[in-house]
Amino acid sequence: MFETLSDRLTSVFSSLRSKGRLSDADIDATTREIRIALLEADVALPVVKAFVAQVKERARGSEVSQALNPAQQVVKIVNDELIEILGGETRRLRFAKTPPTVIMLAGLQGAGKTTLAGKLARWLREQGHAPMLVAADLQRPNAVQQLQVVGERAQVAVYAPEPGNGVGDPIEVARSSVDEARRLNHDIVIIDTAGRLGIDQEMMKQAADIRDAVSPDEVLFVVDAMIGQDAVVTAQAFMEGVGFDGVVLTKLDGDARGGAALSVRHITGKPIMFASTGEKLEDFDAFHPDRMASRILDMGDILTLIEQAQKTFDEEQAAKMAGKLTSGENFTLDDFLEQMQMVQKMGPIKNLLGMMPGMGQMRDQINSIDDRDLDRIAAIIRSMTPAERQDPKIINGSRRARIAAGSGVSVSAVSNLVTRFFEAQKMMKRMAGGMGIPGMPGGRSKAAKSQKKNKKGRRVSGDPRKAALGKAGSSSGDGAKKSGGVLGNLGGKLPPGVELPPGFDPSKLRLPGQK
Repeated sequence: MFETLSDRLTSVFSSLRSKGRLSDADIDATTREIRIALLEADVALPVVKAFVAQVKERARGSEVSQALNPAQQVVKIVNDELIEILGGETRRLRFAKTPPTVIMLAGLQGAGKTTLAGKLARWLREQGHAPMLVAADLQRPNAVQQLQVVGERAQVAVYAPEPGNGVGDPIEVARSSVDEARRLNHDIVIIDTAGRLGIDQEMMKQAADIRDAVSPDEVLFVVDAMIGQDAVVTAQAFMEGVGFDGVVLTKLDGDARGGAALSVRHITGKPIMFASTGEKLEDFDAFHPDRMASRILDMGDILTLIEQAQKTFDEEQAAKMAGKLTSGENFTLDDFLEQMQMVQKMGPIKNLLGMMPGMGQMRDQINSIDDRDLDRIAAIIRSMTPAERQDPKIINGSRRARIAAGSGVSVSAVSNLVTRFFEAQKMMKRMAGGMGIPGMPGGRSKAAKSQKKNKKGRRVSGDPRKAALGKAGSSSGDGAKKSGGVLGNLGGKLPPGVELPPGFDPSKLRLPGQK
């Protein structure tokens, strides 16, 4: 969503990097470009004015004029101000002292409240809670049925005593849902309320009556991030008519300019608490202002990437796979398929690559990536026999033709996959062997062996003192090597001029951690 804004800001900062010192003219030109970028992103004018004024004031201060790299300091200032506009710190849900915690969703029709209710319920269930969805939208056709379907997919209970489609009292449904949650030991109640295509008094009164009936711990305003400036107008109307504690942004994966995210919090003073980034129930998470600012400035979002990996990858399985990767030999096509499937669970490859720093400059290449290519690779591997997956070397021409027919691809596609797998296996073997780099595990093993083999005999120094030390080092070193002591790590030799103390037994000397 923030691609246009990110591209503009990145180009602004790239022009600053060549300057060793920033003049007032440079600062004015930079802030002017930032202002244009924000306005093009559909950010509200009051927000743009406040943002640019703060950046300009800080850019002319001592933190930039005395900095070794003024351009980086300006980027830091813009990053800090973006974080501040987006809310500063991550705002967490407030839970009731005595369950259930009541969360009420409000917003216009079409903002995605019902789907978001299921996403929030699933997210809370994964946090260890027992949420219950409440169908209090009794006006919109089939809203109750939609919530029941979403609840089933999210594996959470749904309270729907009324059929909806204009039948039933939403205020009574909301009131009775709290007692039902207590009876069934649900610690969180999420109430899905009715919306309208536009703001009207009837909708505001109904939402206010539900709020008064259940006294929610959190009222969340659900806003479509793609509606631009209208998001600010709607948010102000709901703030005056109903009041809310936090904002939830939906459809952040859209191609709109994203100004709503930068405007709503500043205009209403209420934090953005959650963000929905896709159509799937799992495309939902808490909103982190610092991570969003990093994405906008093309500095990546490594923390979110790590969190997604931790959710997807099993720790024991990952450790086992790491052992295979380092050995190189035992890594098979079955392991490759397993790794690929685990990465796919983390989400679309485009999204994962987009979280890496600097990937904004490769956006065209990233957008050309098709996740269906991974499905084709999986089909090729699944068309192989267990023996072929374990040892791809046996895959000859006739086997490749059979695999290609079974997976619906060309023979060349099968050949390319096998060739690339062998190349990856070779690379892992080199890494496991230290790639010939001194100090790396296995890095000098072959050289050491050949050197030992070609060695004809030990040269004895003509200096009697050095010859005696050499003999002492050799005899003590042999004992150390056999016992695995410190001298074994020194190659069994003592530095010239160093003598062993009388009665010293090197076999009894151990490094820290050795038994």
